[in-house]
Order: sequence, then structure tokens, then C-alpha cells
Amino acid sequence: MPQTPAEDLLRELVPQVLGALVRRYGHFDTAEDAVQEALIAAAGGWPRDGVPDNPRGWLITVASRRLTDLLRREQARRRREDTVARWVLPEQWRAPAADQPTADADDTLILLFLCCHPALSPASQIALTLRAVGGLSTAEVARAFLVPEATMTRRISRGKQRIRDSGLRFAPPTGPERADRLAAVLHVLYLIFTEGYARTAGPGLLRADLTAEAIRLTRLVHRLLPDDPEVTGLLALMLLTDARAPARLGPHGELVPMAEQDRSRWRADQIAEGVELITGALPRGVVGPYQLQAAIAAVHDEAPSAAATDWPQITALYEVLLGMSDNPVVALNHAVAVAMSRGPSAGLALLADLADDPRLADDPRLPAARAHLWELVGERVAAREAYRMAASRSTNLAQQRYLNARADRLAGGNV
Repeated sequence: MPQTPAEDLLRELVPQVLGALVRRYGHFDTAEDAVQEALIAAAGGWPRDGVPDNPRGWLITVASRRLTDLLRREQARRRREDTVARWVLPEQWRAPAADQPTADADDTLILLFLCCHPALSPASQIALTLRAVGGLSTAEVARAFLVPEATMTRRISRGKQRIRDSGLRFAPPTGPERADRLAAVLHVLYLIFTEGYARTAGPGLLRADLTAEAIRLTRLVHRLLPDDPEVTGLLALMLLTDARAPARLGPHGELVPMAEQDRSRWRADQIAEGVELITGALPRGVVGPYQLQAAIAAVHDEAPSAAATDWPQITALYEVLLGMSDNPVVALNHAVAVAMSRGPSAGLALLADLADDPRLADDPRLPAARAHLWELVGERVAAREAYRMAASRSTNLAQQRYLNARADRLAGGNV
């Protein structure tokens, strides 16, 4: 169901309001709870009473009052005068005037840096980012990753506890730390998008809400850091990849591989924006992995048909990407590109070199790629068995059905 304008506004204001409270008063975990309650009040009242003239100020006021109540409760529970003395008095808390300059942009980026701090596990980074910056409820985050709400509650609580115990300041990182923290932010956003575009488990293949949220948050980071080429590259990669989503599923929810997709259903506006972004980013400074992946996606999206795809160019781009990191999935994709540009046998030889890589031991993509190439060279029996192996490794039902259907076809319809 599409969101209302009020819901869109609330989701956009989440990081601004939370960032303002944490910057001014600290207590990340308590402030986050207070903001969530302010959002609930707004979601119930704004549709009835109308959106206030200064919605951000309204939310800060309500959240500050709720934070006062929570801290008073904490005061009564702890009964520590030294702790109470450090709290800001409630009467000193005021929503900023509407004409007062604010640091919303800086606060939002700092909040992302805080949620993606390397002291947190990747699972906690993702959960905190979606809840604190994305404005998703704990139940929504739990549904996205197919875990019980209680499990996600504990995961989020541990993340907030880690932030509290670490004594992290709500301030932008400086020097080399900034680059490392930005890399963590981009990685988390990439993981959120990937889970939405090809979910690891469950009945369906796509989670459009997650891909949309990842794109929204990456747009936000790009707006804050417009001259960073890797931020631009990640946004371009998401747009160019998500552009194919309408053609990726058949009428019954079945997976449709790229070579068989109706390209007229691809989102032309996203392709145009993504191509413009990556074309502008590549000449600026050092080229990074997100830019290269976006360039590969652009070559795919600009091809009028699967047959017209410039596979030699894609192969060359993957070879540059391989030189940046020892990533087995990149190596697998490179092997497929080599097969398409130099022949299936060349690709199969490269896949054979990946057979003993423990990082791909349970990954369905390796046997699926091998099956596809064996099918191209006419090795139907080997291809069928490889498709079966890939299906057995997959935890996504749509992928399982697709892989088993390919195997059945090679068996002449007999299971």
C-alpha cells in the first residue's frame, strides 16, 4: 500500500529529529525511543488535525517532552545524584525556532556514522540504520529479515547498549576514520538494497520496500556528500539495478533471468539518471568498486537486447574490479562475462578454479553459473545436476522454483 504524504514526511524527518536530540542531549537509546513515540503521536494526529506549520519543531518538542519523562523515570530508578546533575533541565529544552539555522544535514550524516560504527556487528548496523535513520519499526525490520520481532528487539537493544557503553560522541569522525566510517555506511546501505533486490530467504524474490528505503537513504547521503564519487557510484548502481525490477518477475512471481526480460518494462527514467550519475563520477579522482559495478550495470541497461550486450567491455570492467579485492562473487561474475565474450569453455575453466573456495561452499550462485555454461556447451546431464545442486543450496523459494524448472526442462519434463 502506498504511503500517505504525512507518512513520507515523517520518514524523511526521522534522522533530522533524532540527530537533533542526540546532538543536544545525548542518550542515543533513550532519545531514539522518544522519537519513535513522537512519530506514533504524529501518525495518529496529523491525518486528523493537519500537518503543523513546523513539523520538525513539533516532533522535537513532543520527543523532548517524552525524553524528559523517560529520564525522570531513569532518575527515580537509579537515584544517583551525580547522574541527575548531568542531565539538562526540562525547562531548558526548547524546539528550535522556525527561522533558526539548523545542522540537519550534518546531524543526519553523523547519525548514519553512529549507527554504522565498526564497534557494532553488521547485523546491528543494519538494524539500527533501518530503525533510527530509516524510521522503520522494529516489527518492520524483523519482517524484512525474516526473524522474530523479539530477536530483532534484542539485536537493536544490544546495538544501542554498545553505543552507550562505548562512550561514542555524537560528532563527525575526522581524518582517516571518516573514510573508514563512510565505507561502513555505504556497505550497510548496499546490504539493505541487496536483501531487498534478491532476498536471501522467504517466498518472494523482491522486497520493494527495502530497495526503496536503501535508495532513499543513499540519495540522502549523496545530497550531503555530492562530490564523493563512491557515494555517487553506489546511488547509480542501485538505480540502474532497480530499474530492471518490473521485468524480473513473471505473472506468477517466477524469476525471469535478464537475458529473457522484456526490456521495454525497465524504468527508463532510473536508467537515464543512473547513467548520468556514473558518467559524471568516473572522471573524478580514484575509481572505486561501487563506480565499477555501476558502470557494469550501465552497460547492461543501455544494451537494446541481451544479444547486443557489450560483453568484452563488461569483462574488462570485472578485471579491474578483481584487481581491487579478493571477492569470490566478483570472480564468479567475471567468469560468466568471460564465457559470454570468449566462449563457455573459457568461463567453465575459471569457475573450476573457484570450486575449492570455502567462501562459496554453500552459495547457490556457483553451481547455477556452472549449470548455465554447461547448458550452453550441450552438457545437459551435468547442467541438470548442477541446477539441482544450486536449488538445494538456495533458501529463497522463487530461486528454488526457477532452478528446479531449468533442471526439469533438461530432463525432458521428468523430475
